[in-house]
Order: sequence, then structure tokens, then C-alpha cells
Amino acid sequence: MDIRMKIGLRIKELRKAKGLSQEQLALKAEIDRTYMASVENGKRNVSIVNIEKILSALEISFAQFFNSSIFN
Repeated sequence: MDIRMKIGLRIKELRKAKGLSQEQLALKAEIDRTYMASVENGKRNVSIVNIEKILSALEISFAQFFNSSIFN
């Protein structure tokens, strides 16, 4: 599994844990919903700036985000 897929799966996991739809997360992160769908599906090479926006919207730190078995 490549890093784009891992990041997408982790975002989806955290989004669902917060009870948010893709659209709700995209609005909170101030990014397009279709972009969010592409990120979650591992089809986008998401920038660090957009990862920061998404993590801020999820109210999670980079350390918490990457501290997952998905990345091991």
C-alpha cells in the first residue's frame, strides 16, 4: 500500500470516528469535497498544507495522525 492510500485511510478513519461526512470535513478544512474524496481514496498526492488543514479540522496533531498502525 502506498503512502497516498495510507494517508487517505487514516483521514477516513478519523473522520468517521468524529461522525463527520466528507462534505462536513471538507467545509471545516476549507477544501473542496471532491478533493477530499480523492484524498481519502488515495488518488491525490495531498500537500502538507492541505494535510495541515484537514488535521486542524479533525482537531488532531501530526503526531497523533501518524501514530497509527496504518503507517507501520
